[in-house]
Amino acid sequence: MKSLGYHLILELEGCPSTALDDRERVRRVMTEAVEASGATLIQPFFHQFSPQGVSGVVIISESHFSIHTWPEYGYAAVDIFTCGDQIDMDVAVETLRRGFGAEAIQKMLLTRGMLDLPDEMIRHKPEPNLYCVPET
Repeated sequence: MKSLGYHLILELEGCPSTALDDRERVRRVMTEAVEASGATLIQPFFHQFSPQGVSGVVIISESHFSIHTWPEYGYAAVDIFTCGDQIDMDVAVETLRRGFGAEAIQKMLLTRGMLDLPDEMIRHKPEPNLYCVPET
């Protein structure tokens, strides 16, 4: 049985608060992780909270990368959701670890969309018109 995709949940700990409370840096690191992973970037959006913290999402043709930061705790929660198996999640994780200066990362990988369908009915890249393509 083939899945529709994967959902990687990351807990980044021990990050410098300055790295997590800078909207432009968070946007840059997340975008770099997308590009390094081989995902296809569609549109990033990030918001700076007051007094601190950043939330954001990078929409990719395969789904999304998202983040919420707690600078006061040196902690960030990151989700990487992708349809198919074309993205290099390990490269994305290392890019995020380095970019945010995380001392530790906890990971949980979920398989999503384990549908009772023949494998040939579950399609991903390189046939983008069937699934995974956002509406324009």
